[in-house]
Amino acid sequence: MDVKSAFLNGFIEEEVYVRQPPGFESARFPDRAFKLRKALYGLKHAPRAWYARLKSFLLNSGFVMSSVDKTLILLSRGGDTLIVQIYVDDIIFGGSSHALVSGFAEQMSREFEMSLMGELQFFLGLQIKQGPEGTFVHQDKYTRDILKKFDMGDSKPMTTPMSTNTALDADEDGEAVHQKEFRGMIGSLLYLTATRPDIQFVVRLCARYQASPRTSHRQAVKRIFRYLKFTPELGLWYSSGSSLSLRGFSDADHAGCRIDHKSTSGTCQLLGTSLVSWSSRKQASVALSTTEAEYVAAASCYSQLLWMKATLSDFGLRLQVEGVDNALIKGEIESQWTGLIALLV
Repeated sequence: MDVKSAFLNGFIEEEVYVRQPPGFESARFPDRAFKLRKALYGLKHAPRAWYARLKSFLLNSGFVMSSVDKTLILLSRGGDTLIVQIYVDDIIFGGSSHALVSGFAEQMSREFEMSLMGELQFFLGLQIKQGPEGTFVHQDKYTRDILKKFDMGDSKPMTTPMSTNTALDADEDGEAVHQKEFRGMIGSLLYLTATRPDIQFVVRLCARYQASPRTSHRQAVKRIFRYLKFTPELGLWYSSGSSLSLRGFSDADHAGCRIDHKSTSGTCQLLGTSLVSWSSRKQASVALSTTEAEYVAAASCYSQLLWMKATLSDFGLRLQVEGVDNALIKGEIESQWTGLIALLV
């Protein structure tokens, strides 16, 4: 669902005056300014005013705001639930009752000028394929677009995003490369990590050198693109038959950064067998031991699980966190998650 001219629906409480636009001056008062009653595009207040208008309308209609995510709004009626996710002027919604879903669409169309896009298939660069067995989320089109954008469409494919013996550092003696191009490549890859945990670590690693990129850094980034050429269709599969249980895996490489000797935490969180969240992040302080680095990673993983637990409780699901395991120490962990967590550190 897309709201047409969304920002024009927002009412502003502050006093804002604008000049009369050229060609629309008042014949009686050509020297006067206009006082705005509604928000305009380009006004700093506009996004906040639009969200306040939409939130007020939904809350007055019986919806309840999520306690964790303020852009997530829910409606429970009888034994059915309607979930509404807001992203500026784009709205994703779904529910357990067809009548509830169609009623919400009609209600919104009466209040705002809307465009109903049908079943969710494409959203903010994400491609969604829904079926009776589950949902597949990927960025195949986006991957091919960035390969073409950075002239890597005809490059030789690689089977891995990074060599096992690659160790990037500042490389101060190396040849400097164009900073704008390098940052553009990193930015494009960072957005791709929304569905590609396999490149999370190496992209974050290369992103540390955006201030002063060198030839060695660009070569590492180009290898990521060559890997994407080999695997453009990879994505995330969410099975409809997955169990509802929260699990987390974590790992850390002690003093892995060659510049400041800080460790990198790698975590992933699953709902049943479905990977929901993951991260690869350099720790804020230097860990004095491997054990300390592992505890920092485990704490970060568990905090994310608690956030997921709170979000699911808004849906009426009372789940317990089964635990956080170190994916490289605990022997009985499934091999696919061991491989994933190894990619994140």
